[in-house]
Amino acid sequence: MASRKSGQRIEPSFGGDYDDDDDLRVDASDRVSGGGRKAKRTRPSGKGGREARGRRSNRGGGSGGGFFGMVRRLAYWCVVLGIWGAICVGGLVLYYGARMPSATSWSIPERPPNVKILAVNGDIVANRGATGGEALALEDMSPYIPQAVIAIEDRRFYSHFGVDPLGLARAMLTNITTGRMVQGGSTLTQQLAKNLFLSPERTLERKVQEVLLAFWLEQKYTKDQILAMYLNRVFFGSNAYGVEAASRRYFNKSARDVNLGEAAMLAGLLKAPSRLSPARDPEAAEARAQVVLGTMREEGFISDAEIKTAMSQTPTRAKSFWSGAEHYVADMVMDQLPGMIGEIKQDLIVDTTIDLTLEKKAEEVIAATLDEEGGKLNASQAALVSIDGTGAIRALVGGRDYAESQFDRASKAKRQPGSAFKPFVYAAALEIGRTPMSVRNDAPVRIGNWTPENYDQKYRGEVTLADALANSLNTIAAELVMEVGPPNVVKLAHRLGIDSEMQANASIALGTSEVTLVELTSSYAPFMNGGFKATPHVIRRISTADGTVLYENTYDNPPRVLDPAIVSEMNGMMVRVLTDGTGKKARLPGWEAAGKTGTTQSFRDALFVGYTTNLTTGVWFGNDDGKSMKKVTGGGLPAKAWHDFMVAAHEGLSPSPLFGTTGIQPVFDEGSPVAGGEALPDGVGDPAAFPERPAAMDGAIAVDQTRPATEPTGGPVPPAGVGETTGATRRTTLFELLTGG
Repeated sequence: MASRKSGQRIEPSFGGDYDDDDDLRVDASDRVSGGGRKAKRTRPSGKGGREARGRRSNRGGGSGGGFFGMVRRLAYWCVVLGIWGAICVGGLVLYYGARMPSATSWSIPERPPNVKILAVNGDIVANRGATGGEALALEDMSPYIPQAVIAIEDRRFYSHFGVDPLGLARAMLTNITTGRMVQGGSTLTQQLAKNLFLSPERTLERKVQEVLLAFWLEQKYTKDQILAMYLNRVFFGSNAYGVEAASRRYFNKSARDVNLGEAAMLAGLLKAPSRLSPARDPEAAEARAQVVLGTMREEGFISDAEIKTAMSQTPTRAKSFWSGAEHYVADMVMDQLPGMIGEIKQDLIVDTTIDLTLEKKAEEVIAATLDEEGGKLNASQAALVSIDGTGAIRALVGGRDYAESQFDRASKAKRQPGSAFKPFVYAAALEIGRTPMSVRNDAPVRIGNWTPENYDQKYRGEVTLADALANSLNTIAAELVMEVGPPNVVKLAHRLGIDSEMQANASIALGTSEVTLVELTSSYAPFMNGGFKATPHVIRRISTADGTVLYENTYDNPPRVLDPAIVSEMNGMMVRVLTDGTGKKARLPGWEAAGKTGTTQSFRDALFVGYTTNLTTGVWFGNDDGKSMKKVTGGGLPAKAWHDFMVAAHEGLSPSPLFGTTGIQPVFDEGSPVAGGEALPDGVGDPAAFPERPAAMDGAIAVDQTRPATEPTGGPVPPAGVGETTGATRRTTLFELLTGG
């Protein structure tokens, strides 16, 4: 054994003849020092060590700070947040979309039906319905309207896909910078979707659904179709939906005819329809219109010359409410439609009997009469209705001002007619054999506990029935009622056209049962047209927008309700009301006219109903609360207004005599003090004014319901023969001009 050197440590080693494959070596880096401490690594030295340190230094600087590092981190988190945001938005869309009905079931809801009401010449009287106007095709509108709306509401309408990201971003930025809601980011398509399908509440769910519906609209319809639907349905304030309703509401013209300034005003309303309505604040509406015009110029829709012209136009000042007496007619039409065709489910066109020229004249006359004398005579309201021989209503005024009160006093208010009811009493007396020359004693009368007195509280002794009617003597009317019998008077009044229930008592002689002005006036028409019933009507035809006729009136073959001889006698008597009696203020220069005055107790109501060969017109004055006027009688304000209207209505027409009043001789009922050729008492009657009655007519009337259209007596038969006599030269009458006959 070899000896060891003193103090020298011998390191163990693995040697010998082992193969390299089995060799297991441990270098210094693999050793673990005692106590569990990590072995200290040997620091690299030299050039290689410096390069390694440099690489580590660069890596540490890139991950630990610097501007570019911050940018990279920002971009990274933006991407991350964007992905998560997209996931959240997608989830919301899927969630709220799943709550909607299947897209295959989506459809555009029907636009609320509009009723277009037309006058006899085709002019529009009014539109009625939830929208207030008919729908127009885009090409039928004034081109300024879609241009103005696009310019101010959705400049990229024709380029976006239903949602405008740029417009939305601009609106968000503007609202954030101003700190309040200044702009909206919704496109016209989104607004249409909201109006068609959704509630106005502002919720996330509604907004998501609005976007989905906008995508659907853009996929299903063209841009022009979407724009047309929007313009025909959007709210323009003052209860006007759609451009046609708004144009007629604010400018009294069709949307086909609005000019540039008016189109700008309409487009300006969309921001705040109620607040900017010209009916409420015309200055604000005009200021907004100027903004729209400026925007249209920026977008290239109009030139500087056009904007200068538009800005110089006088601002439109609309009334606060619908105005014009024609709206009473429109309301009457709407009241009658359901009974004729049932529920209104589609757009309708209603042809009426109204002549707008006469309608405007009637309105002017009523307003002028009240303005001139209503205040001092304590008369605050009035009504007028004028009909032709067929019962067609040619003009109707339901009150002083439709804007102030929409209650129709012509067709809905029931009032006592007073002495205007007396013609029915006298006609009933003629039917049982009395004649205009029959004499009665004007003296105090007592019927039970009732003692009627004349208006002037005077008595005239013996008078003819003609004189008694002309001077509206109450005592004679009361006597005749008792001779005829109140039930028979009621039957005759119903036969001639009064539909209201009446009390069959003695006081009916003085018109104590209430009736409407329309039915009272139409009941006078048989005296005008030769004895035929004239059922009052305002609707001639109802048709759909495509021309399908749903209703057409059948009043062209009316039944006979009075014998011609009775008509002739009544006309002769009622002519004298105007020439010699209480209705002198109603006399028409050059025209033969007849009628009757009516005044109720304490001057609460005053009426005049009269007629020519062309028109029968009734006029009422009074107060809604029933307060007494200051001694206003039927021969006062009503007769004056009747005269003014009828003069205008007959302007340019050829005068013609009333039925049966030409070349007639008086006859007397048997037992009369003047029968058999005796002289009449002094001042009683005019024997040259009344017709000869056939003997067969004494005591009763034969009502012939099947009388031929052309009568040998030459009496006019409506509708085509009003004012025409057989064998005579045809006369030009107002009715013929209205109907083209």
